[in-house]
Amino acid sequence: MFEFRKTGHRQRQTVLLRAWVAGLFALVCLLLLAGRLWYLQVVRYDTLSARAEQNRITIVPVPPRRGQIADRNGAVLAQNLRDYTLTVTRAQIRGDINDVLDRLGELVYLSEGDRRKFMRLYQQSGRYAPVLLRNNLNDIEASWFAVHAYRFPGVSLEARWVRSYPMHESAAHVLGFVGRISEEDQQELDESGQLGNYRGTLVIGKKGVEKTWEKALHGRTGVEELEVTAGGRPVRELSRTDPVPGANLELSLDIGLQQLAEAQFEGRRGALVAIQPHTGEILAFVSSPSFDPNLFVDGIDVENWRKLNESPDHPLINRPLYGTYPIGSTYKPFVGLAALEMGLRSARELIPDPGYFELAGQKFRNAGGAAYGPTDMHRAIVVSSDTYFFSLGAQMDVDALHDFTGRFGFGQITGIDLDGERRGVLPSRAWKRKTYKKPEQQHWYRGETVSVTVGQGYNAFTLLQLAQATSVLANDGVYMKPHLVRRIIDPLTGRFSYPVVGPQYTIDLKPDNLRVIREAMVDVVRKGTARRAFEGAAYQAAGKTGTAQVYSLRGAKYKAQAVDERLRDHALFMAYAPVEDPQIAVALIVENGGWGASVAAPIARTVFDYWLDPARVAQRAERLRAEQAARAAQAGPTPAAAPGRPDAQPAPDDEEAPEPAPLPDEASAPEDGAQEENP
Repeated sequence: MFEFRKTGHRQRQTVLLRAWVAGLFALVCLLLLAGRLWYLQVVRYDTLSARAEQNRITIVPVPPRRGQIADRNGAVLAQNLRDYTLTVTRAQIRGDINDVLDRLGELVYLSEGDRRKFMRLYQQSGRYAPVLLRNNLNDIEASWFAVHAYRFPGVSLEARWVRSYPMHESAAHVLGFVGRISEEDQQELDESGQLGNYRGTLVIGKKGVEKTWEKALHGRTGVEELEVTAGGRPVRELSRTDPVPGANLELSLDIGLQQLAEAQFEGRRGALVAIQPHTGEILAFVSSPSFDPNLFVDGIDVENWRKLNESPDHPLINRPLYGTYPIGSTYKPFVGLAALEMGLRSARELIPDPGYFELAGQKFRNAGGAAYGPTDMHRAIVVSSDTYFFSLGAQMDVDALHDFTGRFGFGQITGIDLDGERRGVLPSRAWKRKTYKKPEQQHWYRGETVSVTVGQGYNAFTLLQLAQATSVLANDGVYMKPHLVRRIIDPLTGRFSYPVVGPQYTIDLKPDNLRVIREAMVDVVRKGTARRAFEGAAYQAAGKTGTAQVYSLRGAKYKAQAVDERLRDHALFMAYAPVEDPQIAVALIVENGGWGASVAAPIARTVFDYWLDPARVAQRAERLRAEQAARAAQAGPTPAAAPGRPDAQPAPDDEEAPEPAPLPDEASAPEDGAQEENP
């Protein structure tokens, strides 16, 4: 009995002790919890409150709408279309990405090409960079995914503006294209302080006007402040700063003229540039063959890239800008004008032309072996006497010729608003010393000047330079910078500005000397080598044909059918019209086309007929009057340069080593059909 009571007492003490220990432990826990709550809510209040606010609110960049590009008549050349896309952010993906794609493919169609392109971009992108998975979703696909979006964290449905080029291959080398922002692009943007303005933007200008005018076209990114759930889903919009859309560009191109000129090169390789002499506006800019810039907007696929990149016709090369060619006899009017200005020869002085010119035992022959007898400068240009200009080359100093023709734009950076313009080669003694390393190669010989004066030898010019020189000649020596963007239009206010407002300089030329060259060029069209191409024209044009060799004949007789097609002569033509008030200047080349008179001149005739059609002339005059009235009514000063406009200027120094020709058939060689004979 006593032992039982003693055991019960001990049990009660044990229970009581345990209760006290448990109570004390609970009290300590409550004190710790209270201390922790006090610490979090009082001591860390400011920090945690800010962090909670950040988790509750997310800042979303709102990319601006890219500026539209149109031709001079308002025809849209580059536009923005609304598009639904699926993007993937790696940091938010749960599980294996291939499993996610398989499950997603049950809702939205994903082709093998979509998956391959996505995986390539996905592996190259950062953890927080959205990667395009699929674009051009229709409304049904977009709605179906939106209902099941909760199943795919990290996959987002977005509505975006996508770039579209409705003219496809037409004017592609002018417009260029946009493409996904690469790491190199991001680095350049960061270095220029523009990276913040590209948050949320997926594409950037890569070529052409899209690249050169990127700053103006892009606009300014907006900001949207959203309240979100713990899972990141938006609840409501708290504030918003709207993006500023990019400026709209009005090009000087006439798309009707552009497409007409492009049609003339169907199945041919070549280039054409048409300029308005009084303004420097580019009216047509043809590089044939061309490509479709729409292929590059979301990344070109492997098959199409291989077709373009491996084509022997090089459709991606901007021929008027990158291609450098010997320009043959089209150089003769400028050489003749140089001789008159230097006083080396009078216009009426007769030079015997037996069909060849001999210098130090070497014979330089006329094209086709023709002999013209006593020839003055007028006749030499009209019939394209090589012998006359060969003899002139023996008298002329190459440095003086270099300085004179350089003022017209030969061998210079013209400053056109396109990227990657080549300087070409305008030879001089200093150029040769810089180009060649061996002392015996650095010496300039008179025979080399002989070849240079007929547009061959070391000469290598771009078609843009030839067109610009023709334009300056037609414009009495006034140099207007060639440009493609005619007006920049603010999309919010409608105000416009002009990037080029006046001439850069004027070449001091004697009117009598200009008249000699112009009259000769008129007779080239009226009764000379281009007469057949311009029979029955309602206007009077002035021009010069040219045929440039691709390789040296070394005394052999040229037979077009006996050589490979890509080794045949280039056909060239330069001209302006009408003579009394030049409205258009044209230079063109048909690669391996043969004679300039029969192949190139008819193309120029077609271009002139279109531009100088009386109905179109009247329409342009009416449009110009309306534009001048609007310009006069616009308040505020007209800026000399527009935002985003590159400030490239023609470089005065052309003494640099020649750049390798981009085309395999652009080797420089002696005169257009002229043959060298070594006795």
